[in-house]
Amino acid sequence: MSSPLRYQFPILQESANGHPLVWLDNAATTQKPRAVINAVSSYYENANANVHRATHALSAKATHQFEEAREKVRQFINAESASEIIWTRGATEALNLLAMSWGTTHLQEGDEILLSTMEHHANIVPWQQVAQQTGAVIKVIPLNDKGELDLGEFKNLLSRQTKILSVTHVSNALGTINPVKDMVAHARKMGAKTIIDGSQAVAHFPVDVRDINCDFYVFSGHKVYGPTGIGVLYGRHELLAEMPPWQTGGEMIERVSFSGTTFNRPPFRFEAGTPNIAGVIGMAAAIDFLMEQNRSSLMQHEQLLRVRLENGLDRIPGLHRIGTSSKKTAVVSFVVDGIHGQDIGTMLDKRGIAVRTGHHCAMPLMEALGLSGTVRASLGCYNSIDDVDQIVSALKEIVEELGRERDYGKEIYTEGWETELPDLYATAPLYNPQYLSSLRDTLLTHKNWQDRYRSIMQLAWDLPKLPDEMRVDDMRLSGCESTVWMYHHYNASEDTLHFAIDSDARIIRGLIVIVMSMLNGRKPAELVNCDVEQLFGELELSNHLSPSRGNGLRAIVQEIRNIAHLYIHT
Repeated sequence: MSSPLRYQFPILQESANGHPLVWLDNAATTQKPRAVINAVSSYYENANANVHRATHALSAKATHQFEEAREKVRQFINAESASEIIWTRGATEALNLLAMSWGTTHLQEGDEILLSTMEHHANIVPWQQVAQQTGAVIKVIPLNDKGELDLGEFKNLLSRQTKILSVTHVSNALGTINPVKDMVAHARKMGAKTIIDGSQAVAHFPVDVRDINCDFYVFSGHKVYGPTGIGVLYGRHELLAEMPPWQTGGEMIERVSFSGTTFNRPPFRFEAGTPNIAGVIGMAAAIDFLMEQNRSSLMQHEQLLRVRLENGLDRIPGLHRIGTSSKKTAVVSFVVDGIHGQDIGTMLDKRGIAVRTGHHCAMPLMEALGLSGTVRASLGCYNSIDDVDQIVSALKEIVEELGRERDYGKEIYTEGWETELPDLYATAPLYNPQYLSSLRDTLLTHKNWQDRYRSIMQLAWDLPKLPDEMRVDDMRLSGCESTVWMYHHYNASEDTLHFAIDSDARIIRGLIVIVMSMLNGRKPAELVNCDVEQLFGELELSNHLSPSRGNGLRAIVQEIRNIAHLYIHT
């Protein structure tokens, strides 16, 4: 059964890899309804002008729509005044603004910033920068076994030294809904300022910033069915009024002379330059779209889908859900014994099902869970029972298929492997013209990409497997979503470089075979000038590699070239 809302989203009428698109990556970004697309288009067609700065009719029209949108956001989160709504490029910029404007002017050595283990990087890195500048100290609220914040430890961490509590309303990786109202109340008793990252909350349930009683609240438009590149920072007016500007330029000033400058009042003080007017108008349309729905019914619908999905996943052998709080939005993360998340995501993608794999910009959370990443399916208002049943059915097939072949690749490395590399690869021929030609023929024979990716995964059998004692952090390669280890040996007598590369993801192992078939056993001078992009083009990989896999492959190639440079004059 399809959701009736699905038909308001043009992209959901399209196909993906020959299948109807099942969009389950809503925690990363939501799709856009026709009303939002029309609003953005209408602005450019009928009201394109800068705001606040001209006397002509188009500027007046654009300014009216721009400020009307600010009022809609005020109502959406129940702020007291529209002047408390600041436009940003997204939650990330809003958090940076707070860190650099409020943080650097109010924090000093010994002050404490309280974050949680489940924060997105956008709510960690800015505070780390401020802590380095000011001497403040970051403290972290841990998790319990269900993926919930340990509230007892939270209370223990609070003190008079706590100047900022900055936590997520909902975990983007686990879906856990945090009791932010209670947390804010405890923090305020200690005199701390409170910041809530609502990026994963506002699309799923009503948010009332006055009820939460927080000092600041941030979210991104593209998570709430609006455009990308637009976000909101809510702040109490009295706090905004005392904060210095973060960026300077036009609009944020009151008067400028070479003897000095006076700054505009909030919110304009924090909106330097020409804003994303189309994005603001698109966000207003997204809020209108959402408020036209019965939000209580949408919440029930999403929760029904989440429970159905969790029940289906629990029946798949070897699959483990990560984050089992009873208070969750429609986010379901999981891992499967012996199968890398990238391989699962790739196989789902070829069935038209879009999920997210990896650390979800929450590396500290993954470290606390003892994981390198998860597969995450996140639901939105337009998802349906059919979508849930499709992913459950597909996962059963994928886990069964990939589970049959877990011991791919032979361990051929022994003591003294460095000097044996040329001979080892002679018996596992990853570099000769015949192998490369055969590989090309094999991949291009398959016209559909589901079969082609399956063939790439089969190539993993041709890549010798590194033993556990060689899979060490010192040899890990950065820039890859999966874990990649790389060793090399230079044969001085033949002036050739030989590589031992491995990954914990089968799709990456297969792609490594493609790279190795062209680069292994060559002279350093040849490696520096090898055109691997041409090979990717010939194999038609360029248009089908996801950014993470493509960037990972390029990181491998770049490291091979870096190593080659070391020996090119030897």
